[in-house]
Amino acid sequence: MATTADIKNGMCIELNGKTFSIVEFQHVKPGKGPAFVRTKIKNLENGRTIDHTFSAGEKIEPVRVERRPYQYLYEDDMGCNFMHTETFEQIQIDRNLINNSDLMKEGQVVEVMFHTEKESVLTAELPPIIDMEITYTEPGIKGDTASTNSLKPATVETGATIRVPLFINTGEKIRVDTRTREYYERTK
Repeated sequence: MATTADIKNGMCIELNGKTFSIVEFQHVKPGKGPAFVRTKIKNLENGRTIDHTFSAGEKIEPVRVERRPYQYLYEDDMGCNFMHTETFEQIQIDRNLINNSDLMKEGQVVEVMFHTEKESVLTAELPPIIDMEITYTEPGIKGDTASTNSLKPATVETGATIRVPLFINTGEKIRVDTRTREYYERTK
């Protein structure tokens, strides 16, 4: 058993029978009244983020999680199929449990988070930066920049649409930040 003093970002806790991950927290000591901890927590079963307030010193139930590397194989009507990179064990994960699943390519290694006591999948996360090829984007017109942050939509090889600078053309390889779905840089 832990208390609110042990809270940190990324920590997984059990609350009302559900598993949550702490996205951010803030200890608040108002001038009048008792201290409390304001948190933003993400439900790992459905992906919703909610605000929750704990009283200072309140007991919380931490959950032991384990992160394991899995390689994405293919998708069928049952879900996305992955293979453990060391044991070659195969599992299926519902696409809703994967963050930014439309950026996932076959053969890509993702980090799958497991609830260690239940041996159930909580989430799957892509690497922070991935390389993609632009399959379609409108050509940028020279002199069409009203500001330095001009962006246009572009479709990448997985079918996902992201926003890229005007100088990026079809067929170029770029790096994408999977957490924010933003253009990172051009690659060779």
